[in-house]
Amino acid sequence: MTTNRPLLGITIGDPAGIGPEITLKALKEEEFYRLSRPLVIGSARVLERTREQLGLSLKIHRVKDPSEGRYTAGTVDVLDMDNIDVSSLRMGVVQEHCGRAAFEYIQRAAEWAKEGTIDAIVTAPINKESLKAAGVPYIGHTEMLAAMAGSREEMTMFQIQNVKIFFLTRHLPLAEACRKIRDADFVYGGIRRAYSALSSLTGKKPTLAVAALNPHAGEGGLLGTEEIEGILPAVQRAQREGMDVVGPVPADSVFHFARKGAYDAVLSLYHDQGHIAAKMIDFEKTVSITLGLPFLRTSVDHGTAFDIAGKGIASPVSMMEAIRAAITYSIKKPGP
Repeated sequence: MTTNRPLLGITIGDPAGIGPEITLKALKEEEFYRLSRPLVIGSARVLERTREQLGLSLKIHRVKDPSEGRYTAGTVDVLDMDNIDVSSLRMGVVQEHCGRAAFEYIQRAAEWAKEGTIDAIVTAPINKESLKAAGVPYIGHTEMLAAMAGSREEMTMFQIQNVKIFFLTRHLPLAEACRKIRDADFVYGGIRRAYSALSSLTGKKPTLAVAALNPHAGEGGLLGTEEIEGILPAVQRAQREGMDVVGPVPADSVFHFARKGAYDAVLSLYHDQGHIAAKMIDFEKTVSITLGLPFLRTSVDHGTAFDIAGKGIASPVSMMEAIRAAITYSIKKPGP
C-alpha cells in the first residue's frame, strides 16, 4: 500500500436509515483500502449492531483521531461520536435524536475537511423530517456544508457514466424554481459557478450545455418566455466572457447528446429535470458531488430508504461509487 492514500471521512447518515448498512457493505471491498484510508464518522454501537445483523466479519476499531486509524481491509476505523442510544433506536422511523446525530457527524466531517485533516467527505443519506424534528435549520447536505464552509459558490453535480449534470436550483417547489429562471442574472450566476467548477474538475476548457425549461426551448416564445427572458441572455453573457456554453437546448435531447459526448456537462434548471435523466441512465451508480466548497464532498444519490432499513437488503452500489469518486477527485486535487 502507498503512504499517500487520500483520507476519506465517511458519515453514516441517519442511524435509522440504510446508511450504516451500505457503509459497512461498501467497506468490505479491499480495493478501497489499497487506494484510500476510509474513516467512518458515526456511532460505533450502531455499526456493531448493524454488523451483527448482517453477519459480517468486519472488525470495528474505535478511534479518537485519524492518526489512530489502521486503514487495513477487514477493519472499519470509526470516529465514535457515541451520540445514539441503540436500545431506543427504531429503524425506519423519523426520530429527533437520529436527526441530531446525523447533523453532528456532518459537522465533524466539515471541521476536519476545512482544517485539511481529511481529504474528502463521503456522505450516506440523511432524512429531512428527522433533521426538522431535531431543529436543524438546513434541508440537506449541500446547504449544511455551504453554511459550515462559509461558501456561496457551491454547486451540486451528478456523475453517471460519462455524463455530468449540474443543478441551477435544488430543493425548491417547481413553481418557485420557474420564477427564478426568469432572472437572467440568477441563471448567469449558476452558469458561471458550474463552468468554474467543471473547469477545475476536468482541468480543461469544457463545453457546458444549458437545458431549456419549456418544450422545444419555448419555440420563440410560443410555448413560454423563460428562455427569452432568463436563459438565453445568461448564455450569451457567458459566451461574451469566453465560456464555451451552449443553449438553451431542449431538455428532451440535451442529456442524450451529453451522453454521446457533445457536451462535457449539462446545467439542469430544476431538481427533477436532472435527477430523472441521471437515474434513467443508471439509478444505483449515480453519484452526487458538491463542488465550489473548500473541500470535496461526494454522496450516494438516494435517500434513507426507511421502508427497507434494518432488513439487510440495501444495495451498497451508490456508496461504492461515491467512495470511488472521492478517491479519483482527491488524487486529481480539484480546485474550489
